Amino acid sequence: MHHIRAGVELSNEEMRREQEFIDLLHGRLAELRSEAEAAVKAALSPKGNTLQARLERDVLVAERSGLLAAFNAGENGLCFGRLAFRDGRDHHIGRIGMRRDDADRTPLVVDWRAEVARPFYLATGHTPMGLRRRRHITTEGPRVTALHDEILDLADAERTGHEGADADAVLLAALDAARTGRMHDIVQTIQAEQDRIIRAPHHGVLVVEGGPGTGKTVVALHRAAFLLYAHREQLARRAVLIVGPNPAFLGYIGEVLPSLGETGVLLATPGELFPGVTATGTDTARAAEVKGAAAMADALACFVADRQTLPDPVRVIDHEDGELRLDAAIADEARSRARATGLPHNLARPYFAFRVIDALTAQLADRIGADPYGGPNLLGPDDIAQLGKAVAASAEVRSAIDELWPLLTPQELVADFLADPVHLPDADAAAIRRAGGPWTPADVPLLDEAAELLGEDDSAVRAAAEAERQERIAYAQGVLDLSYGSRTQEFEEREDEDSEVLAAHDLVDAERLADRHEEVDHRSAAERAAADRTWAFGHIIVDEAQELSAMMWRLLMRRCPTRSMTLVGDPAQTAEPGGCGAWEAILPPFVGDRWEHVRLGVNYRTPAEIMEVAAAVIRSADPSFAPPSSVRSTGVRPWAHRTGDLPRAVADAVAREAHGGARLAVIAPRAHHAALSAALPAASTGPAPDLTSPVVLLDPRQAKGLEFDTVIVAEPAEFGVSDLYVALTRPTQRLGVVHTTALPGGLESLAVRED
Repeated sequence: MHHIRAGVELSNEEMRREQEFIDLLHGRLAELRSEAEAAVKAALSPKGNTLQARLERDVLVAERSGLLAAFNAGENGLCFGRLAFRDGRDHHIGRIGMRRDDADRTPLVVDWRAEVARPFYLATGHTPMGLRRRRHITTEGPRVTALHDEILDLADAERTGHEGADADAVLLAALDAARTGRMHDIVQTIQAEQDRIIRAPHHGVLVVEGGPGTGKTVVALHRAAFLLYAHREQLARRAVLIVGPNPAFLGYIGEVLPSLGETGVLLATPGELFPGVTATGTDTARAAEVKGAAAMADALACFVADRQTLPDPVRVIDHEDGELRLDAAIADEARSRARATGLPHNLARPYFAFRVIDALTAQLADRIGADPYGGPNLLGPDDIAQLGKAVAASAEVRSAIDELWPLLTPQELVADFLADPVHLPDADAAAIRRAGGPWTPADVPLLDEAAELLGEDDSAVRAAAEAERQERIAYAQGVLDLSYGSRTQEFEEREDEDSEVLAAHDLVDAERLADRHEEVDHRSAAERAAADRTWAFGHIIVDEAQELSAMMWRLLMRRCPTRSMTLVGDPAQTAEPGGCGAWEAILPPFVGDRWEHVRLGVNYRTPAEIMEVAAAVIRSADPSFAPPSSVRSTGVRPWAHRTGDLPRAVADAVAREAHGGARLAVIAPRAHHAALSAALPAASTGPAPDLTSPVVLLDPRQAKGLEFDTVIVAEPAEFGVSDLYVALTRPTQRLGVVHTTALPGGLESLAVRED
């Protein structure tokens, strides 16, 4: 193996020095891991059960457990670079920062997110940023396997030129490596345009647009890691939410942030953003489009108003002191007062109930206390108050209030709406009408909208919690009374002598003693956020953002009142019927023009031969389309094969193309999956396929954001243009197309394979 220093073989001495340093790092890492494990073990040992002791224990366990996760994740590729500055400074760069165990806490390796590490990604021969030399260190586990140097100081006697090819060699080696079924971090090969996005200020909305293979997803994940590093205190409390298009995608990206030492992030699909609901159902394309339209918000608001009804014409209520008449005038006045509060439906309900009860009480008081001689009412305020209590306690009165202004849950409201979708055009109503069945992803923003319209009346929960607290206080007071009463005669004598000996009752009152025994919520911020619909995240990252509907954007904006977001996507890949597509359609309703738009224009994944074919598909519909520029070429042309037996031809193609440890995907319309799955018994398929399997069977929506060494696209004529574009741009090496009908526009130039 050759170890390159700008074209000159490195001496074994250079390799030996770097290997010694890597050995030192792994030794230090083992020490830190051992210390963290010991700290966790010690913290879990019982050392007091006071609130303060338990709180300190939970904080320490969480902190040390997080360190352990970072140490374990950072072990692979612990150090990948070295910066030699002209002023004599010399820094190794790695996934996590580490210091020596000395009095000065001397840095051993600098975290890649630190400002001093930035020249590793941005420096060039024209703008060296103070660097003399930049070194890339390649390792396999703890073993150094290669070194690549770039000489950036033109005055350096060892130079071979500025912006040498070595950095490109490291990048291309990473791009040519076989896929594993999991996305890898790019911390060693971040490019300048990517670095600027990763480190951009986190306030406001940043839109990152890029075509297939431009690395926009992995850049967004590294941005999350950077924000958690740069704004640890703030984001650790509020958490970061990452929204991905489907479970397969989340599984694919799930190891990136842990590999960078970050675990406190919530990953979710759009169908998982309403706590307590798992969206397992499916909608027709038309139903999803209707449910996602902004008009649904008004339709649901009108539907809630419909549930605030009036009696027609009067509701007669039997009462022990005579019947009560709840007519439309009483209910209308109560409804107007309740609506005037501006509160959500469930929170405004008590105001409606109070007005109805007051009106019925006055009706009853006028009847009972009327002076037969025309004088003032004979009942006093206390008498009327007692009548009011009796009216409020009446089961028939409560039933009438429930009928006119019912207490609703989001699930009840949306289920009723879908069963009878009013306030919509007839065609739209017919498209979404459904009686029962599982929730779908398109239902989730409707549930969230309903929750906003209804509000949550937690008065009963709060009352129960306060009653429980009062019980704890009463119990604590009993303990203190027992402590006081059990004083010994000796203690009393000391007390008579002005002794300063103190007992429990001298140090704490019952309320504080009760609070010490209150349960502490030691879940992480991400865990608490997952269970709390009203949680406000510190930052939200959305992948495939162009696919989300207007209603889903309303949900996400509620989750982040500060509008601190990174949105990642490509309008050319919009496939969902309800997707907003253009950024100008998504953002102005929420942030006006206060958003920044950046583009990634380099395709790192897709070889030029494949990208040319995929671009031709888009150009068949949009001649002005300009694809991202591919940085690599494999020399292997994509091919097409026409057959009369699709399952057999696909199986033959898979057997021919699958080799070694390469990953292969068959991307086909969902209607063909049953037959293809039977022909490919070893392929992993389903809603959440195992992407580490050598062969997987996907539909084009599942394939979004994924990459494979080889892809076989089946029946492309049945794909929409956007779906076909996505499918064609998933491979990093080889592409084949198997079809039974004529090829769609743009694929006519494929090399024909005869079998």
